[in-house]
Amino acid sequence: MDEVVIRLNAKNHGAFYLMHEGEQSGEMIISIADNVLTVYHTEIDPKFEGKGLARILLNGMVAYAREHQLKVKPLCAYVHAQFKRHPEEFADVWLKQEAEQ
Repeated sequence: MDEVVIRLNAKNHGAFYLMHEGEQSGEMIISIADNVLTVYHTEIDPKFEGKGLARILLNGMVAYAREHQLKVKPLCAYVHAQFKRHPEEFADVWLKQEAEQ
């Protein structure tokens, strides 16, 4: 079973980590400030690529944002692409920049 866990330091910088088959298989680097969760980078270990794990990590991050009433600022290319590809799915959490509106 896959598990997404979050670890933050005292300044609310950290990452979501994806545990797959007992190993850390991916991470999503984030920070949280002023009710905004900023996503900087998403990476899946190459040996786990092609299994849809980035989407599991994305879903875990979005669930966390919804649970904590946070808006998501997707600076990460993967997250931004998914938000643009499925805007109706992420409309409630997506903090769009001026150029995207």
